[in-house]
Amino acid sequence: MRQRNRLITMYWLLVMALFGGAMYLVAFRTPDEASTGPIQKIFYLHIPVATSTLLGCLVVFIASAGYLWQRTSGWDDLSASAAKVTVVLCSVVLLTGMIWGRGAWGRWWTWNPRLTFSLMLWLLYVGYLLIRNSIDSAQRRAVVAAVYGIIAFLDVPLVYLSACMMPESHPSPVELDPAMQRALVAMFIPVTLAALGLIVMRYLVARDERARAELAHRSIDESSPEDMTASLDSMLRPAARLEASRD
Repeated sequence: MRQRNRLITMYWLLVMALFGGAMYLVAFRTPDEASTGPIQKIFYLHIPVATSTLLGCLVVFIASAGYLWQRTSGWDDLSASAAKVTVVLCSVVLLTGMIWGRGAWGRWWTWNPRLTFSLMLWLLYVGYLLIRNSIDSAQRRAVVAAVYGIIAFLDVPLVYLSACMMPESHPSPVELDPAMQRALVAMFIPVTLAALGLIVMRYLVARDERARAELAHRSIDESSPEDMTASLDSMLRPAARLEASRD
């Protein structure tokens, strides 16, 4: 456990260092875009986070299919962990997209296909988490969530195709000079590492919680009636003594 915590700390220090370097390139080594000005620089965060969001959706899809195939709890924990991170990432995509759209279009939101499918994606994975919380049976929850996770992934191609086939539904394409390309690549690295790191950390937490719950359940099942009676007697004995002293 101590070694794992040390590795996790080193990992996140590396991610923060890479993110700081990327932010330096974006702030001081890239020019302002001619049509939208400095607000365009949110593009360097928006695009990598959007890509990581789709990556999170892919993890949910693979883990959901894996659970339906093997019916092991590890796949279910991975699916739930990836869905939680995906909701956070998709929220960042929507917020940064609104800020970018405000600078490009002069309004925060417009109901074009790209934004509508992105909002639908966020709603689908929020719904995934709500469904998990509404089902008490662990096995039934895992099955329903796995089926839902596969169906929810159908919105991912719609988001991608709406960007490729309807470019007018997004702020104008940005012509990237070499400095801008370097800054975008530099930002992709820490954002992707952060997304994967969050999924892995949430998965480890879920596995630890499941292991503790199973251990507690096993200890209760293995307790004999005599042990339970003795434990109950030990709990009630102080109260009996107090009652006797009062009498």
